[in-house]
Amino acid sequence: MDLRIIKVTLTTVTLLLAASLSFAYEENAKQPAEGKPAKSAKKSANSKKVSNVSLVDINSASKEALKKLPGITDAYADKIIAGRPYPTKARIQTANILPAEVYAGISQKIIAKQPFKDSSQNAAIYSKKK
Repeated sequence: MDLRIIKVTLTTVTLLLAASLSFAYEENAKQPAEGKPAKSAKKSANSKKVSNVSLVDINSASKEALKKLPGITDAYADKIIAGRPYPTKARIQTANILPAEVYAGISQKIIAKQPFKDSSQNAAIYSKKK
């Protein structure tokens, strides 16, 4: 009988501790950290603007569309087109097609769409490229 009471008591204490930690975590998540400003409605409005901007597909964009991106010159646009297709947008930097500074400036404005929904077909394209 005493062992059963101890088990029930320990279980109850554990559940109460977990619940109090959960509530404390939720309260901390709602409050901004010290020294950091709270997120404003203006920032969330700006993030909505970014999502409405059309992204440039580096696997299919024309040279003119690529040149509209900041830091992309005629030479960079030609290098991007010559290196197609790209499995990911980061490949244009890792393959030394663009310098890191230029890639950092356009990384949020580009995507690398894949031609097929089946990944094995896409993999076949990239293996032939090498």
